[in-house]
Amino acid sequence: MTSLTSDFPAIIERAQRGDRVAFAQLVDALYPRALRFAAQMLSHTEDAEEAVQDTFVRVHRYIGGFQLGAPFEPWFFRILANRCRTAIEKRQRHHAVVEYGDVPHDAAADYRTPLPDEFRIAVFRVLNTLPAEQREAFLLRHIEDLSYDDMIDITGASLSALRMRVKRACDALRLQLAEVYHDR
Repeated sequence: MTSLTSDFPAIIERAQRGDRVAFAQLVDALYPRALRFAAQMLSHTEDAEEAVQDTFVRVHRYIGGFQLGAPFEPWFFRILANRCRTAIEKRQRHHAVVEYGDVPHDAAADYRTPLPDEFRIAVFRVLNTLPAEQREAFLLRHIEDLSYDDMIDITGASLSALRMRVKRACDALRLQLAEVYHDR
């Protein structure tokens, strides 16, 4: 789903006026994509669920400031991406003090596009090795199918920086997956 339904602006407007049913419709429409994105960014289901819940709390709090007529997805994903970045930073600070065992490589498997298990796990492993900025850009572009203009709104990065991040992520995926499947 690259864009939301045609009645989505009306739902947003009702949610801005405090209509709980309308806000619940927003959550229902966005939750699966939000959880998939967060799970892929954070590699841990509980962290992803927390980031998505935080995002919806913030969306509820600030939806009154959303400009009707503006694209909703970039606004929403900017909030979600910021919550994911915060979770990554929090985890890094926490891991500097407390060391845990490895996170399972298939922690977010239920939320990804269906692929053969072996390939899906290999892609996920490679994505987990990428810097957060590259992983985020790759997921926004190739999994969430957002435009570069939307990605600029979400990340605040320049077009050239985003293109470079996506290219580097694709190059890393290509190289590392070729190594995995070449050894067979």
